[in-house]
Amino acid sequence: MTAMEQPLLLTVDVGNTNVSLAVFDGPRRLAFWRLSTDRRRTADEYRPLLTQLLGLIGLQPDGLDGVVVASVVPPVLSALVDAFRQMGVPAQVLTGERDFGIPVRYDPPTTVGADRLANAIAVQALYGQPAIIADLGTATTIDVLDRSGAYVGGAIAPGFEASMEGLFSTAFQLPRLDLGPPPAAIGRNTVDSIRSGGLFGWAGLVDGLIARFRAELEGGPHVVATGGLAPLVAPYCREVQVVNEELTLEGLRLAHERLAPDR
Repeated sequence: MTAMEQPLLLTVDVGNTNVSLAVFDGPRRLAFWRLSTDRRRTADEYRPLLTQLLGLIGLQPDGLDGVVVASVVPPVLSALVDAFRQMGVPAQVLTGERDFGIPVRYDPPTTVGADRLANAIAVQALYGQPAIIADLGTATTIDVLDRSGAYVGGAIAPGFEASMEGLFSTAFQLPRLDLGPPPAAIGRNTVDSIRSGGLFGWAGLVDGLIARFRAELEGGPHVVATGGLAPLVAPYCREVQVVNEELTLEGLRLAHERLAPDR
């Protein structure tokens, strides 16, 4: 690909397990990368790595119109912000303190996770409200937009993989295995029993929370799943209507657009 001819946006979602990055030209995504989250990586290490990734699509840092970051890992956020500053592209950091067109009725609003806020922005724009968002990653977060479009809160549970790792590390007679689906809900052997309890059990947790949220909401909510484990878990969730793995990055893009007058 030749060098880009117009300014572009880099979105960065820092999770506990992975750092996801995407380059957008308006609403069109041009590139996507995923790195392992490394709390020890410094700004001096991120700078050449980021430059190399951008170079894969013929882009130099000074060709970026902006960078917007959501992070739940403060040491990585600090290193990335420093790296972008050194590259001459200051990064905007998504927080609950800014006005993105969605009232935040969380107590206090500044404690809403940046990824949860980005998901809410994207879901409102793409699917409308009311809405329920199930983010299935290192943690399981389920969030709610009410009928007026306000973010009103949700639930935080352990992640599927973290929960299974806890089982394997404390139940010494149970074998470690991949987390694929069993042939049936009733496991006929230990391996299938673990897979049933893990995958179908986690789908039941997600469905149970969504059903409780639905009962407390006015109107029929759109139910959207995202996160790295959504493709594995969501197909077994009866309440999930749509899977959108790029929801957080799309929310970051939209947040940047809404902040454009403040840049």
